Amino acid sequence: MARIIFDLPERFAFSTEVQIYISHVNQGGHLDNAQLLSLVSEARLRFFQSIDFPSPALPDVSIVVGDIVAQYKSEGFHGEVMRIDMTPADFNRYGFDLVFHVTEKTTGREVARGKTGIAFVSKTSRSVVPIPEQVRARLLALGNS
Repeated sequence: MARIIFDLPERFAFSTEVQIYISHVNQGGHLDNAQLLSLVSEARLRFFQSIDFPSPALPDVSIVVGDIVAQYKSEGFHGEVMRIDMTPADFNRYGFDLVFHVTEKTTGREVARGKTGIAFVSKTSRSVVPIPEQVRARLLALGNS
């Protein structure tokens, strides 16, 4: 299998911290690969909260994750705090990629990098919808700040 090569952007628009709990650790004694996705999901929720989405002004609009790519760089261990940086990239009509970078807070050791494909959907029809203009504006403003 060919290895994933994934370059990071020069800067990130959002950062949060999440601690590795014992429930995130596998029998090998380190952060389980599936639990990394759980930490990234928590960071994604916080990212969207930071731009006030979901919004009462958009009661029918939600998001779904269409795909994810992750490249593991080192182990994470119980008790460590992960800094998860995120930034939107590669916009299309219905969504964008949310790039993430996970590092251990104290040492800066890189643990993982990757991106999730985000699509906007109607809660009613369960079909994709264009990115709401007010959300697109907030996302694009992140890249310019």
